[in-house]
Order: sequence, then structure tokens, then C-alpha cells
Amino acid sequence: MPPFIHFGSRAIAAEEGETLLAVLLRNGLPFPHSCQQGNCGTCRCELVSGDVLELPHSEFALSEAERARGVILACRTQVWGDCEIRALDEEEFDVHPSRMLHCRVSGLADFTHDIKEVRLAIEAGGPFEFSAGQYVQLRFGHLGPRDYSMANRPDEAELVFHIRRVPGGVSSAYVFERLRLGEVVTAVGPLGTAHLRRRSGAPILAIAGGSGLAPIRSIVATALHEGMEQPIHLYVGVRAERDVYLEDELRRLAARHANLRVQYVLSDAASGGRRRRGLVHEAVAADFASLAGWKAYLAGPPPMVEAATRLLQERGVGRADIHADAFYTSADRPQAVTA
Repeated sequence: MPPFIHFGSRAIAAEEGETLLAVLLRNGLPFPHSCQQGNCGTCRCELVSGDVLELPHSEFALSEAERARGVILACRTQVWGDCEIRALDEEEFDVHPSRMLHCRVSGLADFTHDIKEVRLAIEAGGPFEFSAGQYVQLRFGHLGPRDYSMANRPDEAELVFHIRRVPGGVSSAYVFERLRLGEVVTAVGPLGTAHLRRRSGAPILAIAGGSGLAPIRSIVATALHEGMEQPIHLYVGVRAERDVYLEDELRRLAARHANLRVQYVLSDAASGGRRRRGLVHEAVAADFASLAGWKAYLAGPPPMVEAATRLLQERGVGRADIHADAFYTSADRPQAVTA
């Protein structure tokens, strides 16, 4: 007899050694997940009982205190016998039909020396629905899939991406060196749970690092477009002045919406100008003694996301109110999983 996973009212057959997440997704259950590598913590759930094996994972994704309470990562937990799991909460979670889209490159622009805007017009496979903050898997040429977040609002027709050139990155090198207008690109999704919670009236803190501004831009622009009136504080962390982008657009948004505040923070102390210096989470720490009752959206390099997450929890933000998308590259993942 195969082992069974008991989840809610469902009893789902599994193969020995499969991860919980693999079984749930294979059976069409819309279970929250993102990196699938044990790095982000999105797929946390409670193990009620059962015979499982936990694989190595990042401490950022699951702390020792959480493990002591029976919390596990579905993507890093193998099933070896019957088990029962349950969700940690009933938080708002958007589920959209998964699509394979055939798109054509409709726009290319250089934002910075290492970030390029790519616009895609959907030609087949729609209709496509997503929530602000989600991502898709893009395939360029004959290369394998890579995850990229949408920067556009869900109501806008074109899909917009901010693609950073990663040292040694095959897909990003293709985008910078070979991608041309009119070229066909496929997109599969949407994916991810670090999306805008539209029914929440809590104040919003949005923190972006580098090209993490793509999903954060989508979240902030969508919240304002839909008339969300709570305070929205956006912090954008970059290394130096040459890495600043989208500033004019964000300043225009702030001029039209009194509830939006935008700040850029430069980590390179040697950069000129009068901008704030230091790490972006340090700027947040200087501005807020308490953030209890806030919703937070984070996207960017893993060290930034992890440092900001620790700070937010220290300032009173509940773990369920921190929606984070850490941009792990293929080179990051093996190291992060075993950390």
C-alpha cells in the first residue's frame, strides 16, 4: 500500500520518498509555494502526525523554534508513511489558472548597466490572470525556464519584466546579448504567494532590492490603482547612483497619491549626491520604532530579504504578514539549502 497524505478532507496517495509539495501539486492542490528549494518558507505547514524525513533547508525559511512547534517545509519533507498535515492559517491566497503563454517581445529598454526591461505581448494561451507580486517561468530561445516577476499591473495587457544580468547566468546573458524585438518567448504561470493582499486595510511597507523592484512596483501600482487608501511606504535599496531606476515614475505616483512615500537608499557610501546611505533595512529601522499591524512585501537579494525579515519581526510584524520573494539564482540555491 502506498503512503497517504491526509490534508483537510483529502487523502492523497504518495510514492515513498516524494516530497509533500510534489505530491500536493501533482494532485492539483493549490498549495502555497515559491522557491521549492527550502529557502523562502512559503510552503510552511504543520505536521500533525506521520512518518516523514526533513531534508536540509535554510534557517531563514524555518527556524528551530518553528520546528519545535511541528512546523515543516512541504518542499523539503519526504513522505515515507501515512501522515497528516494542516495549513498554518486561513490567510487570503489567490489561485489563478496556470497557463502556457506564447508571447512576442514588444519592447526592450536598458534601465541600468545591468537591468533591462523586457515587454511581452501575449499572442496565444490566454486569458492570463495573476495577482500583483507573482511571477512566471520564462523560456528564451532553447534555454531552460527561469523565474521572473511581473512588474506590470494585472489589468495591463503587456507583461513587463526587469531582468538583471547575473554573473554566469545563461538566461540573463541571452537577454542582454541576443534577445530581439519580435522574438517568441514562452511563459508559464502564474506562480508565487508573495502577492498583494487586496482585502487588507493594514498599512503597507514595501522593500525592494535591485530588480526586486519589479514585483514591488506591481504591488504598489496595483494598490494605488485599486484605490487602497492606507499608508504605503516604499523603500528601494541599490548599490550606487548608477543602479537607481524607475525613480521618475515612482515620484509621479507619489505626487498623485498622498498615501505613498518613496525612498531610495544607497549601500555604497562612496556614491555622490545627497541620498540616504546604508543598507535598506537599516533605513527602515531608523524610521520606525514599531511596525505592529503592518503588512510587508519584500523582494530582492536573499541577504536583504533575510535581514529585513528579522528586523520586521523585531518591530512587531507577524510572520504571516511578511510576504517575501527572495531572488535566489541557480548558483545560490545549493549553498542556501544546506546553510
